Parts: sequence; structure tokens; C-alpha cells
Amino acid sequence: MNILILGGGGVVGQKLAQSLAQRGHLRGQEITRMTLADIVDPVPVEAPFPVETTTCDIADPASVATSIDADTDVIYLLAAIVSAHAEEDFDTGYRINMTGTINVLERARALGTKPVVVFTSSLAVFGGEVPDPITDHTFLNPQTSYGTQKAIGELLVNDYSRKGFIDGRGFRLPTISVRPGKPNRAASSFMSSILREPLNGQEAICPVEDDFLHYYLSPRKCVENLIKGAELAEDDLGMNRNMMMPGKIWSVRQLIDAMTAVAGAEPAKLIRFEAQPDIQRIVKGWRYDQAPEKSLKLGLTADDSFEDNIRYYLEDDKPAA
Repeated sequence: MNILILGGGGVVGQKLAQSLAQRGHLRGQEITRMTLADIVDPVPVEAPFPVETTTCDIADPASVATSIDADTDVIYLLAAIVSAHAEEDFDTGYRINMTGTINVLERARALGTKPVVVFTSSLAVFGGEVPDPITDHTFLNPQTSYGTQKAIGELLVNDYSRKGFIDGRGFRLPTISVRPGKPNRAASSFMSSILREPLNGQEAICPVEDDFLHYYLSPRKCVENLIKGAELAEDDLGMNRNMMMPGKIWSVRQLIDAMTAVAGAEPAKLIRFEAQPDIQRIVKGWRYDQAPEKSLKLGLTADDSFEDNIRYYLEDDKPAA
């Protein structure tokens, strides 16, 4: 079993690699090699099997061809530029999020080995005038360039799977919180930073009101689901290979209350509410009322409470004092 993680330098990619290294097997086979690829050479992880790291620009077909060889059994396609960045830079968003996805799928097609491709999509594929709740059969109606690029990726995963070029499956990720590290250019970045920074003793700015509702999942559960998702039988995926990953709906106030319940009252005092219209325009166009029936039936799971998300951050990611 040879695994490639495109986007292996990111938060989810690194956590996925660490979990697979500890697990040692996937799809009923012992893992014999894992490659982490990203635009910048990823940090390696310790494992009982060889782990290689490499640079890969998915927008460059030659770079993709170097990273995906005939021995690659499972490809995790996590690499992308994030929502606000894709909205600000139209050309780069399409070059990476759309053309990059095509390059990966075309490389898999050219090899003729039908690898498993796990594609990470986004709840941003939904929006506009469609009724709540969002179900497995709701039509895609993105209201941002990022959402459009991810929707195109979903359709490509379906078509390449239908033609037998890949064994694809796509998962629309909830907002992953609490993410470790530094804020990025995702419009949803504040949904981690308003918790992470106060837990680390730093001030944070919240650009939306405290009644803002959204759909969340912890990094730990996300990784568990990505592994389960790779192991799903092709016959169980149905005629649409894409589905919403399970999550839970919480308000900003509920996030803060969960942090207070776990870590005490002091961290919440470091949050300052300051409206940011550019961010609000993007995130308020996303749909949070999700009904992920398909993925739940297939065994994927959500966090029990947001207090768990806070605990997972403290256990897994909080920097040492």
C-alpha cells in the first residue's frame, strides 16, 4: 500500500500522515510507503515504513507526474488555496483549485491503474436560493469562486470514477476547528483563531456577531473520517461519489461557552468583536444547515460536543509553555 498526500505540509495533511503512520495499514493492506507532497517540502513524520517528502505544484502537470507513479494506490488530494485567497485572486484560484485537480485526475487516468482518490471539497459548494436543510440531493449552487472551483472538482471526481479512471470519493469538509498554527487566508480562519489565540494567552478578533451559526468538525475527527472514507467500498458510494462530512452546528457564543467550560473564564476575555464586512460577505453566504445522512450511514462521525474540540486542541496542539 503506497499512499500519496498532496497537501501533505498542511495541518490536515500532517495530522493525516501521523495517524496513518501510527495505524500502519489502510484498505486491508500494510502501508509500505507514504509520500508527503506540497508546494513547499513538507515536514517528515516518523513511521515504521519509508516516508518521503517532495515538492509538488499541482498546477504544473510535469510536477504532478513526478509525484504520482504507477505504484501509487491511494491519493489524498488536499492541496488547494483557501476561500478568501481564491476570491481575491481569481486566476490563481482557478489555476490551483480547478486546473490542479484536473492535472491530478489526468495523471491518474494516464497511468491506467485506477487509484483511490480522496478529494476534499467544501460546504462552499452550496449557497444561494436553495431550501434548508442541505441534503445529499441538494444541487450545487456556490456563491464564491472557491465554492465554484470545488464544485467543478466534485463533478470531475464523479465523471472520472464513472469512466473507471479512478476510484474517487469526495468529502465536503465542515470548518475544521480548532486548527493549530497561525491564521491563514481562509475566510473561516477566525473560527479557529478566536479560540486558539485566547487558549494560547493571546488576543483575538471576531469579525462576526456572537449569534453567527456555522458547521464544525475537529481536526481529529476530520482525519478519522478521511481514513474511513478511503476505506469505503466502491459499491457503497452510489452514483454521486461526493458527500458532506458529518459535523455539528454551533454559534460563536456556543464555541466561546465551550472554551470557558473547559479552560475557565480567562481566555474569553481576550476576544474582541470587530466587524469585518469582507469576511462577513463570504461566510454569511455559506450554508450551515447540513444533513449528512449518507456519510453517517457509511460510518463517518461528528464530534459529540464542541467541548471535545477544545479538549482535542489542548491535548494535541497547544504549544508548550
